[in-house]
Amino acid sequence: MTAIGVLVGNPRPASRTLRAALALREAARQVLKDPVVGPTVDAAEITHEVFDSTRMRAVLDELAQSDVLVVATPTYKATYTGLLKAVLDQAPPNWLRGKAVLPLQIAASDRHALAVEVHLRPLLVELGGQVPGRGIFLNESALGVDDDALTAALVDLLDADALNALVAS
Repeated sequence: MTAIGVLVGNPRPASRTLRAALALREAARQVLKDPVVGPTVDAAEITHEVFDSTRMRAVLDELAQSDVLVVATPTYKATYTGLLKAVLDQAPPNWLRGKAVLPLQIAASDRHALAVEVHLRPLLVELGGQVPGRGIFLNESALGVDDDALTAALVDLLDADALNALVAS
C-alpha cells in the first residue's frame, strides 16, 4: 500500500492551500496503485509548536511514514512561506530519502509560476525527496471550481507514469 501524506505551510488554518493539497492527494490516489490516505499536517494548526523540537520531531516522524508526500504552500514574497521553512528546518538530513514528493505552490499571479521549481523543489530535493515530473503551480483563480473539477485538473498536471515508477522503485 502507498500512503500519501500532506504538509501544508499556509499560516491560515483550513486555507485554500489545504483544499488544493487535499485535491492533489486525491489526484495522486487516482493514478497510483493501491493508495491509502496518510497523515495530514496543516502547519497553521501547530504554529505555536513550531519551535518545540519534541513536538516537531513527532510531526515530522508522522509525515515520514508516507510513501508520497504532498508539500503545499501559498506564495509569499515570491517564495514559500516562513512557516513551511520553519517546519522543514527541523527535519533531519535526508528526511525525505526514498519518498516521492509532490510540490504544490499557489499564487495570485502567473508571474510566480516558476517559484515552485526555483524555490520549493530544491528545498525538498535537499531533504532527499524525489520529485516525479515538475512541481505543480496553481493560479488562485483555478481554485474557483468544485473539488471534483480541481482534482481532475490536478490529475492532468501529474506525471502519473513518473510517479508510479518512483513509487514502485
